[in-house]
Amino acid sequence: MATTSGRRIVLTGVTRGLGRALAEQFIELGHTVLGCGRSPVELDHLRRRFGSPHDFAAIDVARRDQVQAWADRLLTEHGAPDLLLNNAAIITANAPLWQVPPDEFDLLIDINIKGVANVLRSFVPVMIARNRGVIVNFSSGWGRSSSPEVAPYCASKYAIEGLTLALAQELPDGMAAIPLNPGIIDTEMLRSCFGDEAGLYPSAAEWAKRAAHFILKRGRGDNGQSLSVP
Repeated sequence: MATTSGRRIVLTGVTRGLGRALAEQFIELGHTVLGCGRSPVELDHLRRRFGSPHDFAAIDVARRDQVQAWADRLLTEHGAPDLLLNNAAIITANAPLWQVPPDEFDLLIDINIKGVANVLRSFVPVMIARNRGVIVNFSSGWGRSSSPEVAPYCASKYAIEGLTLALAQELPDGMAAIPLNPGIIDTEMLRSCFGDEAGLYPSAAEWAKRAAHFILKRGRGDNGQSLSVP
């Protein structure tokens, strides 16, 4: 996929971290971002900064009804996405698995796994109907290896790897589904795990300059490949 022609990009989790940095970079490159997040204040800032044709909505991806209504509106107003990026995710505070409060574990699973499934369920059929589009589900280094005190997050990202690789086998030849490890980036989420050591890694804005181009170059030949941003 070329980076020079405008693409319609559906992106979850645009209000902070990697999603926010990617949204800004995609827009700078001339693409249309149709994003969602949970912070009304940050969404309003994005709307005022970028305006039409970009679209930013307050959506909880764990709520299937909200995701479906959002998708129905975007598909009617903009058409099927060229790129569908499932980025929205949360992490629990560092703790041994048995000490993670059940409600926090459940919320993580609802957002990190069920949220991805909700978005796929709402957008993929229309993408299949035109036999075009690339789906990128954000995985993690902790979706291919593990560390102590982040077991719920590891579980969710291992699930995304398996879900995406199976989805890739179900798509028509003209499409691709890719589990993507973004790498280690200095974000609020990483600081909750690494503390000040997160500052040793690139900022989200620095990362997005590389990642946006890498993602935009993905195509059907990448289907079913577990990739990492270089």
